Amino acid sequence: MNRNVLNYLDDIVMRNPEKTAFSGESSELSFSEVNDISRTIGTYLHQKGIYKKPVVVFMRRSPEEIATFLGVIAGGCYYVPIDEEMPKGRMELILDYVKSPLILCDQDTKKVAEQFQLADCEVIRYDEVISGTIDMDALKQIRKRAIDIDPIYIVYTSGSTGIPKGVIACHRSVIDYIEQLSEVLEFGEDTVFGSQSPLYFDACLKEIYPTLKFGATTYLIPKQLFSLPLMLVEYLNAHKINTICWVVSALTMISAFSAFDKAIPRYLHTVAFGSEVFPVRQFNIWKKALPKATFINLYGPTETTGMCCYYKVPDRLYEEGEVIPVGRPFDNREIILLNENDKPAEAGEQGEICIRGTNVTLGYYNDFYRTTESFVQNPLNTSYPEIIYRTGDIGRYNEEGELIYISRKDYQIKHMGHRIELGEIEANADSILSVRMSACVYDEEHKKIILFYDGDISEVELMENLKEKLPRYMMPAKVVKIEEIPFTANGKIDRRGLLKLI
Repeated sequence: MNRNVLNYLDDIVMRNPEKTAFSGESSELSFSEVNDISRTIGTYLHQKGIYKKPVVVFMRRSPEEIATFLGVIAGGCYYVPIDEEMPKGRMELILDYVKSPLILCDQDTKKVAEQFQLADCEVIRYDEVISGTIDMDALKQIRKRAIDIDPIYIVYTSGSTGIPKGVIACHRSVIDYIEQLSEVLEFGEDTVFGSQSPLYFDACLKEIYPTLKFGATTYLIPKQLFSLPLMLVEYLNAHKINTICWVVSALTMISAFSAFDKAIPRYLHTVAFGSEVFPVRQFNIWKKALPKATFINLYGPTETTGMCCYYKVPDRLYEEGEVIPVGRPFDNREIILLNENDKPAEAGEQGEICIRGTNVTLGYYNDFYRTTESFVQNPLNTSYPEIIYRTGDIGRYNEEGELIYISRKDYQIKHMGHRIELGEIEANADSILSVRMSACVYDEEHKKIILFYDGDISEVELMENLKEKLPRYMMPAKVVKIEEIPFTANGKIDRRGLLKLI
């Protein structure tokens, strides 16, 4: 039984040491090189007396950053990735919460790291660390003492109060996730991943650990290509990328700007997507372009170790108004829909999506109060302690027993005496041919629904179209055309940013 994620690396180094594991803009690493780097970093931490501590990794997105993550684990610690994309204030909050004794950085990020006023925290460059030696006896002792509920990372998500929340996950939950995800998406040694996600989010788990498990290869796609649709498709073809697990916004950027008219990603056979609802019109464009590819809708919050539900999309196009389900949970986890009275939702009734299983993470680091708000005793179990995670997402089951994501609790409003899902307004706007993407917010102060959109249709024309689709009480008070819908770093619509535009 696998109790440590590094066992994946141990096994693949024995089988295929010289194969490329991770490739970035300016470097690539084989599995043996990843192994050597991780062991050297683990030894360094041991020699510094740093054990079972959070270690901040502040590096540019690269194969070396991934190897550093694994090195932190090899030293019996857990990595905390931060990135220059983050606002300086957010980085300072994270550093204040974790109180790490060490920041591992690279030549580009060290100057920034040295600007932080941190007590009892050393800043050191990656290249200085990897010039050291490997102490295999010490590393073996560290591994021998490790158990599967030891943490391996902390990743920070947004908090409703503006204070980020550090989700802490362990070996057991990550291994369970990778095993289930790999079986459903049918990864193997011939898998070539095209990674879109930043390395400071849990989304990158979908590529990092399956690459180690199977001896696959992951290409870290340059960020700038996600604003150049045609060049992005050409990159996929140049590297024969056959598997992508992207946020919906990255996929719609290609389809909405007609990149498929000039080039098709001809090696792609597996397309997984998540984080936002895939507009049906944009999905159909992808389906027509890649009729033989397998499309999988994934759902799951960071607090449950990546994704926890999947839906293999049938081999057909979707009609306007249809919704792609998020399907069923992976094995070894359960979805519980609870109504407002903490009772199971009836058939067809909406409820809050709650999750139980090995995939539920350890909670929020150094934040017991917010942990106890969301990681709670299962109200359906009064016999023994059992923690579930309350997602704050609203869902329901369709007639086939498949889970349908409705919206966030935060997006459900009371307006003109009616309960309204802002996501429903967006879905109707997105179904209009000249709308590339839309995002709806609620101006609480003035009690108004505002719809922002990106497309080739005037605001007046859009309002006229919506009148044919929405009841009067759901009509936006105002529609605003903008150059592009803003997204957060993890690929979700930046609704807070849109509220600032009102």
